[in-house]
Amino acid sequence: MKEKVEEVLGQIRPSLQADGGDVELVGVDNGVVSVRLTGACGSCPMSQMTLKMGIEATLKKKIAEVKEVVAV
Repeated sequence: MKEKVEEVLGQIRPSLQADGGDVELVGVDNGVVSVRLTGACGSCPMSQMTLKMGIEATLKKKIAEVKEVVAV
């Protein structure tokens, strides 16, 4: 499953990088994906919205086993 998550994050990355940010996969455990928002995303006040409405929504849509995405 980790490979699937990394593949989807690779599709999301260009839009984050366009705004000066990025996301890195920390781990996957029982459907919970842990990520680290870096660059501009790490300090952006909209980062929680990006995390939930962007990254989590996309991962859930493309990978049925994903239950939640959390930032660490």
